[in-house]
Amino acid sequence: MLANAVEMPDSLRRRTIVEVSWKTLIKLIAAVALVWLWIQLYQIVLVVLVAILLAVTLNPIVRWFERRRLPRWGATAIVSLILLSLVGGFLWMTWSSLSDQAQYAGQHLTDFERQTIDKLPSWSRASAGAKSGGEIQSRIAPYALRVARSAASAVIVAALGFILTVYFLIEGRRTRDWLVAFVPVAKREKVGETLDECERVIFGYVAGNVATSLFATLFTLIVLSVLKVPAALLLALLAGVFDFIPVLGFICSSVPAVLLAMTVSGSTAFLVAVLYVAYHAVENYLISPYVYGDRLKLSNLAVILAFAVGAEIAGVIGALIALPLAAAYPAVERIWLKDKLAEDTVRAHRAIEHRKAG
Repeated sequence: MLANAVEMPDSLRRRTIVEVSWKTLIKLIAAVALVWLWIQLYQIVLVVLVAILLAVTLNPIVRWFERRRLPRWGATAIVSLILLSLVGGFLWMTWSSLSDQAQYAGQHLTDFERQTIDKLPSWSRASAGAKSGGEIQSRIAPYALRVARSAASAVIVAALGFILTVYFLIEGRRTRDWLVAFVPVAKREKVGETLDECERVIFGYVAGNVATSLFATLFTLIVLSVLKVPAALLLALLAGVFDFIPVLGFICSSVPAVLLAMTVSGSTAFLVAVLYVAYHAVENYLISPYVYGDRLKLSNLAVILAFAVGAEIAGVIGALIALPLAAAYPAVERIWLKDKLAEDTVRAHRAIEHRKAG
């Protein structure tokens, strides 16, 4: 009876039909496929991006040889051989020392961990992970196996990255022109200008980072050698590698140096900590602005945010790649967004960048 008494109006009985075109479906499927491909292949994509960064960095050296009337492939071969000789020669001369120092550092850091746990109250030792010698050895064995596997994977990835770098050095211009040909003719000039600006920024970033890393390595080696800190060469290389990582790299390299300096004396450890902090300040406010110049106009906040986003997406490599990409934003804004932003926005941003660079 209620159904007969209350009748639905015709407007509510109508069904809404949503039509989805084939183009929209294809775009959705393509988006899902791209996400799936990224999940499956993101490590290879990262290797390709790192190879592009290295190729852009080495390209000026290749051009210098080209101006001496060498063919592109010959200039690339010379640069590659020089790079391999430097890396191989360094490892050949220092591998024995690095192996001994790594063993020494690992033993002393393990002893320091045991001493620290022994000083804890008895109720907190279990939560801190206090184990017997046999249990420690049983934990170290699978960890060492994982390290060996990671080292083997790193060698394979490094070889692949080097091969891709050589390819991009030889065929980079042709590959770029081939990809730009897909862009509509009206936008090719802007794309070319953007790529040129990104190349300049990437070169400035990588070359500057290599320079500051070398400064950090030499400074650390000299200081720790003078203070007779064990494993000085290993700690210096650690400082150079972690110098590529902003903010956190300084902490990661200074902690083991201070801990090993404590095996000498407390005053030595304090002096090492002070010198690390002093060098970090000098690098940030004197060396980096001089090395980078106006090529990497990023505020400290932008550096931290770009690093955090890149690390969240793709780990440490993603964090390092994110910095030059973020530094290229001013060029993208000036070339592509000038007509879409407020009239004085781009001009105000450029004024702020030049004021910071100065």
